[in-house]
Amino acid sequence: MENRIYWNDNWKFTEEYSKKLLEREFDDTGLATVRLPHTCKETPFHYFDEEIYQMVSGYRRVFTAPAEWKGKHVLLTIDGAAHDSEVFLNGRKVGEHHCGYTAFTVELSGGLRFGEENVLVIKVDSRENLNIPPFGFVIDYMTYGGIYREVFLEIKEPVYLADVFVKSELQDFREEGGSPRYADGNVTAEIMLNEEKEGYDFVLSMRKKEEAVFSEITEAKITETKITETKIMETSKDSKGQPGAGNRAQNNKKTGENETEDKTVPKRQNWKIKLQFPVQNIELWDTEHPVLYELKTELKKDGATVDEKIVTFGFRSAVFLQDGFYLNGRKTKIRGLNRHQSYPYVGYAMPKSMQRLDADILKRELGVNAVRTSHYPQSHYFLERCDEIGLLVFTEIPGWQHIGDEAWKNQAVENVRDMVVQYRNHPSIILWGVRINESGDDDAFYERTNRTAHELDDSRQTGGVRAHKNSSLLEDVYTYNDFSHDGKKKGCEPKKSVTSDSTKPYLVSEYNGHMYPTKTFDWEEHRVEHAIRHANVLDAIAGEEDIAGSFGWCMFDYNTHKDFGSGDRICYHGVLDMFRNPKLAAVIYACQQEEMPVLEISSSMDIGEHPGCNRGTTWIFTNADSVRMYKNDRFIKEYQKKESPYKNLAHGPIVIDDFIGDAIEKGENFKPGQAKEIKKALNVVARYGLSNLPKSAYALAVKLLLVYHMKPARIVELYNRYVGDWGGESTVYRFEAVKDGKVVKTLVKEPVKSVRLEAETDHNILREETTYDVAEVRLQAVDQNGSLLNFCNEPLRLEAAGAIELIGDSVISLQGGTGGVYVKTTGISGDGTLKITSPQFGSEELHFQIVTGNQI
Repeated sequence: MENRIYWNDNWKFTEEYSKKLLEREFDDTGLATVRLPHTCKETPFHYFDEEIYQMVSGYRRVFTAPAEWKGKHVLLTIDGAAHDSEVFLNGRKVGEHHCGYTAFTVELSGGLRFGEENVLVIKVDSRENLNIPPFGFVIDYMTYGGIYREVFLEIKEPVYLADVFVKSELQDFREEGGSPRYADGNVTAEIMLNEEKEGYDFVLSMRKKEEAVFSEITEAKITETKITETKIMETSKDSKGQPGAGNRAQNNKKTGENETEDKTVPKRQNWKIKLQFPVQNIELWDTEHPVLYELKTELKKDGATVDEKIVTFGFRSAVFLQDGFYLNGRKTKIRGLNRHQSYPYVGYAMPKSMQRLDADILKRELGVNAVRTSHYPQSHYFLERCDEIGLLVFTEIPGWQHIGDEAWKNQAVENVRDMVVQYRNHPSIILWGVRINESGDDDAFYERTNRTAHELDDSRQTGGVRAHKNSSLLEDVYTYNDFSHDGKKKGCEPKKSVTSDSTKPYLVSEYNGHMYPTKTFDWEEHRVEHAIRHANVLDAIAGEEDIAGSFGWCMFDYNTHKDFGSGDRICYHGVLDMFRNPKLAAVIYACQQEEMPVLEISSSMDIGEHPGCNRGTTWIFTNADSVRMYKNDRFIKEYQKKESPYKNLAHGPIVIDDFIGDAIEKGENFKPGQAKEIKKALNVVARYGLSNLPKSAYALAVKLLLVYHMKPARIVELYNRYVGDWGGESTVYRFEAVKDGKVVKTLVKEPVKSVRLEAETDHNILREETTYDVAEVRLQAVDQNGSLLNFCNEPLRLEAAGAIELIGDSVISLQGGTGGVYVKTTGISGDGTLKITSPQFGSEELHFQIVTGNQI
């Protein structure tokens, strides 16, 4: 009943759209054959002009419409095309869409020629002079182009289920294991039919997602029935009764062509029915136990099912209050990162596996509990994975600072409508962003966006990201980009100094980012400062009881326009690089989760990397209970997590303040008191260097000289022997992370003796389901102990053979010891091999198994 026919293969593509594409007799053999998702132009990794993807491109498909489609609705859904689209069937426009980040559906029925060949053409304008969000001024991210998400058909009976929205009201939360796990309540299913409902019945049934059988709901009662009007895109008739264009005003866009007249989109009367039923002892959805349910709605006529829709949802209460965010009645601090939906080379065009992988990286590797989809709605595959793993989501409408004219604003309101209707069944979404990111106040405009969101979904609150204090607050939550931390100031500003209404909830939507861009190949102290800045902000916000939480800027580096970034068209603002390799700052987030043991040291322990050969402050990053430190197999000290100066974090960074242990006491003929003072003095010098000593160090020096009658030369000799490691024997440091009394991870820092390339793929079995599959291979140059070689920029040659092909370049160079490659399936089953060779690392092969649709 709810089967989809995916049309992702065998499209003909041209970078230069022409009216000739509409002609039945047009010879398209010279056009490129492409698969969706597709980018209109692959780009270099960096240093390129963003205008190369700004074009008016065309996608063409010739198909035969079976006779059995006659008398039914044939609905074509395009899940994402960047950025302005027009759809033509057999030479006539049948629909258009003016947003690159939401899906749109076009009715094909009125223009089909049954039993004959039909020509479908999609014209996609990716130029940035469009009068639609986010365009109109500069934008700090590239917007790319093409049909970058999937396309599918649905064949429906004359009356069908246009939409089902499931929401619940819960009470009587019951705990298990210290957290709310069960509740009772009521479920409301808002059902939209495309036409009148007389003579039709509804049957509802529900199950937990992993269960095999639906249980019919016999207590469902209709609580409301009303007629609504909805804009549609469908084939209309011209004055001669021929298929024509039902389309909406063009928002002043200039294409240089006038294929059809501007008309007003027709409105269709729909039936909206609300059915409500009680539930008892249901399992709740939360970040640790993301339990999902499915509601099946069957539309019946004379006892026969004519349509059905299965909606996945979760039972949860998510509300922002004056003092913070509450999930299922329990206060929860949001700790998240911002995510763009972009990738190297192909921009937005990545399939299901890569969308899901980003959610897994956020939750499993980075340990966050939330993500903001900056600055636009993102793939349903990404959101579905957030639903499955318990990752909270703040999603928002497209835009970046600029507010346009009235037509532009009308489109923004339409974007709110599309976003809410298309995404509101995702339990992971806890907040609608209905304000243009970092824009100024415009009360009349934002009254409309807020009203639209609340009318379409009264179960969620709204927020609006701004970069200025005390602005008009029309949303339910004051969301603010707090970039006040500069490495010296406090990690965040207090709520009372930012928000215009302290009685409303407050959320930090961005921090860090452009304040301290960091590359994997930056020198060590820069990379450490980057990590510590993230720790400073996280700790400060964790200590503010009335701040709901925060989203760091950002998850990974991304391509950007010429006006931003480091001049090479990359913003190095991420805690990961573009291939999702972690920078040191990523460890700060990973330490806050408990599932995976984490142990990292902020330094390579190579003193020559530092000015004057003074290491400065060296940090331990771990989520263990304690860390044991050894130097040349001599035990130095066991550091406890309570020693961290970051008191608001569960696992804050810990300062290494001892490089000596009992070595002086045992290796020299000093009295215990003198040995203790010498050790203290030498450790201070090791951390601060002679030129930056704190005042307390001078008092120690005087004591050693006057009380213990030590000569400066003797102190220098002891420093070189026990701390300095300058010109002496190589030093080996070993660290052991201890949790619950057991060593869970070991880390060794020593001079490099050998190097190797680690090539790790996220999955080896690639499955073609609705379209091609992609695997990510992360590359890291490491030493004999697995430590990253941050200054290794070795060139690599990449060769794909068999049933896979490369995305991007075949010759690359590591940057900061890291890199990556993507391989994709080609539509055939079998084996694939990726061969990686370099002068330094030799050759390595990764093997893949490709399974196509008929084998799944």
